[in-house]
Amino acid sequence: MYNRVILVGRLTRDPELRYLPSGTAVATFGIATSRSWTDKNTNEKKEEVMFIDVTSFARSAEIVNQYLKKGNKVLVEGKLILDRWTDQNGQNRSKHSVRADTVQFMESKAQAQESASSYSGGQKNEYSNNQSRQTNNKQYSNSSSKSQEEKIPEIDIDDEEIPF
Repeated sequence: MYNRVILVGRLTRDPELRYLPSGTAVATFGIATSRSWTDKNTNEKKEEVMFIDVTSFARSAEIVNQYLKKGNKVLVEGKLILDRWTDQNGQNRSKHSVRADTVQFMESKAQAQESASSYSGGQKNEYSNNQSRQTNNKQYSNSSSKSQEEKIPEIDIDDEEIPF
């Protein structure tokens, strides 16, 4: 059997980073994908939007958390997973999600800044904040407020690991 999913979409929310007891980083985020078509009977343009939850692990999760924000365009490649649980009323529930093997950024920093600001209502994002840090002679912005910086440790990334 073959289980492979490739999706291109925009983040519907900022990634959430947490750590497993083993120390492995886990980032969860949602993406929206869409497809457009013209109804042959009515010549009416139609669009279908799908919202997909994505989970990324280890170093990829840390990079996703550090560089991506709501509205950024990404390509996600991974496996389709069926999550099952019992809700508070005792009902069996399920949903499909994607366990990402790779997450590729699909826009430049300038494009990401533009799309993130349009999705966040003009609020500051990681690309437009005046705070910045120097890493291996390249300048990267960091919009984390002091409270966020205390929650999430800073990540040292080599040039080869940056996905854009």
